Amino acid sequence: MAKGKKTVFFCQNCGHEESKWLGQCPACKEWNTFVEEKVTVPKAGNAAALGPAGGAAPQPVLLTSVDTDDDERIRTGIGELDRVLGGGIVQGSLVLVGGDPGIGKSTLLLQVCQKLSAMGKKILYISGEESLKQIKLRADRMGTFSENLYLLCETNLELIRSSIERQKPDMAVIDSIQTMYNEEVSSAPGSVSQVRESTNVLLQLAKGLNIAIFIVGHVTKEGTVAGPRVLEHMVDTVLYFEGDRHVSYRILRGVKNRFGSTNEIGVFEMRREGLVEVENPSEYMLSGRPENASGSVVACAMEGTRPILMEIQALVCHSNFGMPRRTAAGLDYNRVNLLMAVLEKRAGLPLSSYDAYVNIAGGIRMNEPASDLGIVMAIASSYKNKPVPEDTIVFGEVGLSGEVRAVTMPEQRVAEAKKLGFKVCILPEVSRKSLKNMGGQEELRIIGVRSINQAIDLL
Repeated sequence: MAKGKKTVFFCQNCGHEESKWLGQCPACKEWNTFVEEKVTVPKAGNAAALGPAGGAAPQPVLLTSVDTDDDERIRTGIGELDRVLGGGIVQGSLVLVGGDPGIGKSTLLLQVCQKLSAMGKKILYISGEESLKQIKLRADRMGTFSENLYLLCETNLELIRSSIERQKPDMAVIDSIQTMYNEEVSSAPGSVSQVRESTNVLLQLAKGLNIAIFIVGHVTKEGTVAGPRVLEHMVDTVLYFEGDRHVSYRILRGVKNRFGSTNEIGVFEMRREGLVEVENPSEYMLSGRPENASGSVVACAMEGTRPILMEIQALVCHSNFGMPRRTAAGLDYNRVNLLMAVLEKRAGLPLSSYDAYVNIAGGIRMNEPASDLGIVMAIASSYKNKPVPEDTIVFGEVGLSGEVRAVTMPEQRVAEAKKLGFKVCILPEVSRKSLKNMGGQEELRIIGVRSINQAIDLL
């Protein structure tokens, strides 16, 4: 069938299509994001009613007749990854893994291939960026691999499609989607239309052959996956690999998951042999805490169903300039400024003439409101130069009136504090009342506070 070509303009941010160039995208309201690309359009008259294999069109079925079985999930053998995925890999799912360059995306997926191939699963690893020898060198550092792992270095999507249909693996890995190209699309690899059409082909393969496919996606300088925004809507699961390359730990966070919760995180440590699970992140984050140092407070944040203890550090010193400097690392900068204003207005601390530096030790980033009371206590401790006892943990949300409000799941937070040997817990008075039925409170002294003034008086 003869095909025609036309020129269209795509928004690089959301994938919106227009017939002419526009300064502002009407869909996402971003400026100067349209790029010109040539697309191939088949002429009318082809048989569109046939199924993907040229057979009859699919027929609707009753919802009550659909069978859902827990056996559809495949355990990867990596507990942190299974937690983020919601219990394991779902057959026929399409998973997008994004992250900064060198953060460990390819290493993590190669370790998944190692675990699954050892279980007898047939795995196909397709790389468009590395050669077979480069993959082999990285695999040698991880240990031994079984005979069920196949490698393919190719960027032509038609060849990749035929290879997947011929091999019929249990799982396939595409590294990365920005290097793949479809011959039917005339634009360059990595462009909006190439990424969109390539993902669409992989989506059809995953659903049609019931194969779990993992896609590696490059990210832009803003931290989002490069390509059209529709890419994240097409896939079933979006995972972001976060962390600083100068810090040994990595965090795997689920942004979208059709088969589980998006609140869970997985914590890994990068070593020479690959990524190692951190089963107790709280103990890992609190290692190396200073003794009897002012401005250091241990707070508790929840990531899904997992409580994570973190050390909040604050340094308050007199400013030598008319406008004091404020810095927040790992916390929301505007939230820190808001809490300092509450301290000055409700607690009477003259912080308007002081520089303030607030940091979460270890480089982790947390934005849960339950860390508010920990920030307040750390700033007050540094200002008064009075250290908070090392065996004390703090959590609670702070309002603009200086009140300490309740937080979710206080039982899990207190249980995590007891497990790590803390003796005193400062929490909202409302949350303390809900802990009356919780046993073992003789091991942990629980102090409920109604306002930040009561909390600061404990210093």
